[in-house]
Amino acid sequence: MTANAIWHRRPSLAELNSVKNTMIDYLGIEMIELGDDFVKARMPVDHRTHQPMGLLHGGASVALAETLGSTGAMFCVDLAKFNVVGLEINANHIRGVRDGWVIGTARPLHRGRTTQLWEIRITDAADKLVCISRLTMAVLEKSAA
Repeated sequence: MTANAIWHRRPSLAELNSVKNTMIDYLGIEMIELGDDFVKARMPVDHRTHQPMGLLHGGASVALAETLGSTGAMFCVDLAKFNVVGLEINANHIRGVRDGWVIGTARPLHRGRTTQLWEIRITDAADKLVCISRLTMAVLEKSAA
């Protein structure tokens, strides 16, 4: 890890992919890379993530975006002292996808004492932009109780 990495604690991909019995697991989201300043995952475009017209459901894209941004935010803080929770998410859906995989990459735009802002770019197999999202996270001190 380089000196400018953003992580308070850098998890392994195995740890990131050990989450079971959640929406992450159900949708088939798989973490594939953790860089010095980003986290990347892929999600299948199939019966679990389609909307009725056979395209990637916008809600599935938002679920991928929130998963990535929340994961990134969580490992940027000392989890013994802080919790991170989502405050707001938005998404612009640019292009439809019918099958294959989409890849999401989350990078922080701001990592402050009480909030973090993450940008998540979701692309298709040809690296064309499918969705762009911003996620605002609250950083909350854990109570001393």
